[in-house]
Amino acid sequence: MDMERTLICETPKKVGEKVKIEGFVHVVRGHGKIAFADIYDRSSVIQVVGGEDLAKLKTQDVVEIEGTVNARPERMFNEKIKTGKIELSVEKITVLSKSEEMPFDMGGEELNLELPTLLDYRTLSLRHNKIKEIFKVQAKVAEGFRKAAEDLGCTEIFVPTVSASSTEGGAEVFEVDYYGHKAFMTQSPQLYKQMLVPVFERVFTISKAYRAEPSVTTRHLSEATQMDCELGFVNFEELLDALELVGSSTLKYVSENCQKQLTDYKVPEIKIPVKIPRLTMREAQQIIKERTGVDHTTEKDLEPEDEREICRWALEEKGSDLVTITHYPTKKRSFYTMPDPKNPEYSLSFDLLFRGLEVLSGSQRINDYHELVAAIKDRGMNPDNFEMYLQTFKYGMPPEGGFSFGLERLTMKILELNNVREASLFPRDMERVDFRFSR
Repeated sequence: MDMERTLICETPKKVGEKVKIEGFVHVVRGHGKIAFADIYDRSSVIQVVGGEDLAKLKTQDVVEIEGTVNARPERMFNEKIKTGKIELSVEKITVLSKSEEMPFDMGGEELNLELPTLLDYRTLSLRHNKIKEIFKVQAKVAEGFRKAAEDLGCTEIFVPTVSASSTEGGAEVFEVDYYGHKAFMTQSPQLYKQMLVPVFERVFTISKAYRAEPSVTTRHLSEATQMDCELGFVNFEELLDALELVGSSTLKYVSENCQKQLTDYKVPEIKIPVKIPRLTMREAQQIIKERTGVDHTTEKDLEPEDEREICRWALEEKGSDLVTITHYPTKKRSFYTMPDPKNPEYSLSFDLLFRGLEVLSGSQRINDYHELVAAIKDRGMNPDNFEMYLQTFKYGMPPEGGFSFGLERLTMKILELNNVREASLFPRDMERVDFRFSR
């Protein structure tokens, strides 16, 4: 009868026992007739001790190893890993799949590759533990968001990514030939999640969004993952409370569940006060002017450096890595954004900034059918292209609003990565779909 597989994380409980592990070869170190190898599976890594058969293994070979779990001498303990007090003495090795010679060294703690190379060999670079950790953190970001949204009473929905109209209007859309008809890849799940407010009242979704932005920056992707909430029967202040609750809860969840990864990436503790500071855009610009002498108080948006500076202010003055900015100019926001009744030049909109970068955007929405039709026309768009969307408002829509996080952006800032592409498993931009177009 075949021996059952033991996950490597379980081996410390089996000192003196014979076990079978299955996994990948990380590194092999030969010392004459004795060889050592680090073998890893989904749960952990273990040092294996053997002879010539072990020495012949190559990095990324897939192996099955039977042997006895032995305690290491105390002077040989490795406190950095779960299995650091034991090792596996090899009795039998079965190679399940041979690996060709790797195009780069996988043995170091860091994978020192330029970003294009890192992405050209994406299926291989993702195997490196330091890279893999990015996406373990990202999974916890999504898990934390989902938990926070459910705690708000939201129902999870799954929306289309092919739409009859462009979500935001404008030219930054991917048009597709849909059985001879014109259709678009959705710029966001916005219209569909609004359509479902009269159905469920509160909804959330994690979905793909597509932006045909003709630029390559460190903070934009052509295909991104959005984490969205949309809430019915809320006013602007309640919306701000909700977005800050979801944002802070998500970050706290990551902090509690990713301590190893955050330590490995040497990132500082995330500072989240009981009350996240809130400023209007004009208030933020005034603070920036007073701090730096740079006068952007007539600009229609915050510049990237403005976002970084107001986040420095929030950390220094309020002990917060988060700051909420409200009341952006109405004309700079999407057609469905509600103007502030007190001053319609500005809108009931908001961004959440985290460590110098906008990671969330949202607003109170226009819920009156006639106002919405007028807003669409005012942007030079045809209401006929929004027939299903407008149908929702014609038959009763409560006061509502919502917000959207960028999953990759949030992951990038949590780990302080240099480029959002590092936080995308298989990034898409104007230069790449899997491989660079120049290849």
